[in-house]
Amino acid sequence: MYVLGLAPNASRISIRFWEVGTLGLFARRLAEHAHDFALEPQPWKTAPSAYRVVLATAPHREGSAPKLDDAMSNLVGEFMRAVLTGRPYPRSLLANTLMRIRSDGNLSGLRAAICKGILAREMRLGINIPIHKEEVPVSLDKQSENPGYRLGRLFAVLEAVQRSALGGQVNATIRDRYYGAASATPASVFPVLLRNTQNHLGKLRKDKPGLAVNLEKDIREIVDGLSEQFPRSLRVEDQGRFAIGYYHQAQSRFVKGDAPDAANANDS
Repeated sequence: MYVLGLAPNASRISIRFWEVGTLGLFARRLAEHAHDFALEPQPWKTAPSAYRVVLATAPHREGSAPKLDDAMSNLVGEFMRAVLTGRPYPRSLLANTLMRIRSDGNLSGLRAAICKGILAREMRLGINIPIHKEEVPVSLDKQSENPGYRLGRLFAVLEAVQRSALGGQVNATIRDRYYGAASATPASVFPVLLRNTQNHLGKLRKDKPGLAVNLEKDIREIVDGLSEQFPRSLRVEDQGRFAIGYYHQAQSRFVKGDAPDAANANDS
């Protein structure tokens, strides 16, 4: 089989890639791609195309759909070539995705899957191995010791506490205000968030004591697995795990109706 990738270049057509292989080879690499991007709960009905993946890094403006012109259009070819060759996905895709999450606060399931796919493939290929040498979890992993993943889970629980306590009175959640700082420089944000959470928990103990107990239990379980001090900063890889941890933890409550709607779980 021969796979040719073309791209428009002014008034001409340029060759983006040219791959040669057997049907079995390409089928295996597509299966590896599906495995790397696998995420639970599954955030799509149909597996996303390369176009949709790159489009997730474009700005989301109110009243209009994102446009590929707003993203790095050459990423489509680079991403597709990585799928066909089994090589690492373009690192710029991770950086662009994290930047978009910080700027518009939209941590969709597809964006979480992009982070997971890039990190999982690099782990499998022996690239950028983290200190804890943990696999990137497909579904909620309460045993994970990765600080980025745990902090993402903690942030989701703190947001759930805020939403549960204030209900429809929330104009802007902690995700809207603090996600970027929390995922990049945790030590500057989490002590403040935890202090504020005590006020919300105090309200919940009066109105919804059972829910307050469950949320406090989640907070203790996550914090007990962290070091005594919050990290001053997180590497890009751990910021990706932060997003995955947030998605997993938020979605674990989604079925109960208590979860933040922020994860925008189903990218259909």
